[in-house]
Amino acid sequence: MARIAVFCALLASIHGALSNQLYSTGLQRRLSKTTIPRHELSLAKRDDIDPSLLYPTYNLSVPVDHFHNESRYEPHSNATFALRYWFDATYYKDGGPVIVLQSGETDATGRLTFLQKGLLHELAEATNGIGVVLEHRYYGESMPTPDFSTENLRFLTTEQALMDEVYFAKNIVFPGLESKNLTAPNVAYIGYGGSYAGAFNAFLRKLYPDVFWGTISSSGVVEAIWDYWTYYEPIRVYADQECVHVTQKITNSMDNILIGSNNTALISELKGLWLLPNVTHNDDFMQVISYGITEWQGRNWDPAIGDPSFGIYCGNLSSSTLLYPYLNSSTATVQKMLKAGGYGSEVSSLTIPYLNWIGWLNDFSVSGCSGAQDECYSTYNQTYYAQDDASQSWRAWPYQYCTEWGYLQTGSCVPKDQLPLVSRLIDLDYTSRVCVGAFNITTPPDVERINRYGGFDLTYPRLAYVDGEQDPWRPATPHASPFNTTAHNRTSTIDQPFILIEGAVHHWDENGLFPNETTKDLPPKPVKKTQREEIKFVKHWMKEWKKASKGKDY
Repeated sequence: MARIAVFCALLASIHGALSNQLYSTGLQRRLSKTTIPRHELSLAKRDDIDPSLLYPTYNLSVPVDHFHNESRYEPHSNATFALRYWFDATYYKDGGPVIVLQSGETDATGRLTFLQKGLLHELAEATNGIGVVLEHRYYGESMPTPDFSTENLRFLTTEQALMDEVYFAKNIVFPGLESKNLTAPNVAYIGYGGSYAGAFNAFLRKLYPDVFWGTISSSGVVEAIWDYWTYYEPIRVYADQECVHVTQKITNSMDNILIGSNNTALISELKGLWLLPNVTHNDDFMQVISYGITEWQGRNWDPAIGDPSFGIYCGNLSSSTLLYPYLNSSTATVQKMLKAGGYGSEVSSLTIPYLNWIGWLNDFSVSGCSGAQDECYSTYNQTYYAQDDASQSWRAWPYQYCTEWGYLQTGSCVPKDQLPLVSRLIDLDYTSRVCVGAFNITTPPDVERINRYGGFDLTYPRLAYVDGEQDPWRPATPHASPFNTTAHNRTSTIDQPFILIEGAVHHWDENGLFPNETTKDLPPKPVKKTQREEIKFVKHWMKEWKKASKGKDY
């Protein structure tokens, strides 16, 4: 047991260092919280051959403004910009499809590994197709405007980005394949994307069926939701229950002190106990406390890219041994806080988990804060929000969720008869602070601009939905039931596949292994089964394409 304790503490320290490398401040961490697990942000940095050396970067000149009749884009632009893409035609034969992986809200170079292995590679090989990775406007180097000012971000909308991909399909001439007409509808275009890019592909199929023959929406968040408190519901249901209950109880005990009393001395002592005495605002303080539970999304079946932080966090909270001996002197203060927070009857069972949580958080983040704690963790930094030059790439996704998508992950709207996993201080005012500070947006996003496409009820022939059973984004996908009662389960067919991957989190079907990396257990059976099904139905769609295109002169 002692060895396990030391090992857990050591792992927490190592992964704390990695976390601090990814996010130097809490504000950056919050603003970088996209629908993409953060392990994927460094996916291209593995020990495999650097895919950027295998796949040259190309650019297609695309209109900045596809909608000159829409007043929301005034003043309109006649300019074009360079949209980055990469492709692999290794397996291409005449009649094969072009399979486009939409990168979504990230630099697309992190997606290039999928040309080597994973679903994109497998589909291209199985169908004699061309695999393409396409960057989304305003991410990576695909910049339509010279900076990220609010005025220039007016062209960052889902409908504009959808038209970028349509324009790509209708106009692309692949270098080295100039003699072939590989534009839509001359060849079948198949789309794939995960999370935001998954919803993107669902919309792509419905809105532009004459351009995209079929699409796969993996973990596709088709329903835009302003207050997305249900993000934490799959975690509450599927995570280790001891870890869940400890997280709920300790969080609630702290809320009872921070929300339920005006005892400034006690609050100050509470912050000091957590080694965060100089975090001014209580909501910022509780946001830092939530770092552990929010690591759930980073889990992946491939241990080489999955983030183990959540498991380490829960291992700390579930241990019956004090993993951080230096905190033994804090025992009396922890018990004082538990009593003040209404958990005096559970002091004996909660003291060790409480101390281990403090120790884990210190290793994971707090000890890496080298400056003033408010500089590391405050979301009240107006000077930071005001930055909008070309280097402020963090502004892109917040602008999208502040204007159209929502997905503010709160603790405040959890039903009163249920203990939340994060503080009730994490409310809409807190999570939308960036909207006001960075963009002067004081009203909720126009989610109807997204939900008009169909939301949970969006269906279309040759539109596949593939979701993860344990995904925190599941409540925004068509598989949202039972977490959202307005979504309804469907029967999966080869024309309209509807697949829920057992035990999976966020678009687990996307990544893969080289043949020499596979083992008896990797990829896990549910993932292998799903990827086989995806290959099967896409090959079936291609048979339909060949039948439908017979006799047509493109």
